Amino acid sequence: MSSPSVSRKQIILEIKGKTKIRCDLKRHLSPRTVGTIMRSLPLEGHAHYLGKNIAYFETSVDSGSERSTKDFKKGDIAFLSSAGSICFFIEDVTSGKLMTPIGKMLENTDALKNIKSGDVFYFYEETA
Repeated sequence: MSSPSVSRKQIILEIKGKTKIRCDLKRHLSPRTVGTIMRSLPLEGHAHYLGKNIAYFETSVDSGSERSTKDFKKGDIAFLSSAGSICFFIEDVTSGKLMTPIGKMLENTDALKNIKSGDVFYFYEETA
């Protein structure tokens, strides 16, 4: 039995009515931003695409930039502070916007290639 970690939180990204994707939010990547998001859970919003390789949803989370970068790998999760959006990377991307890295999808990243307009993302903490 694994004990909960203060630096890593298990989160579920659910595409309502379709699938669930296990994710890790990693506090060491951006402590302030990850903490703000954790206190705001559960979060829900309509799915959108930024280009072809980034799926995202808008939130009411208000956190400035922290340790921002433009380079992300498939499966990465980032926070776009200018829009309050949580972004999920479907492929390796060099983004035109600076984003705060917050975690990683642990499985099934290709499920995000099939989202449609009107799909709802539900982001919540995994409970035992």
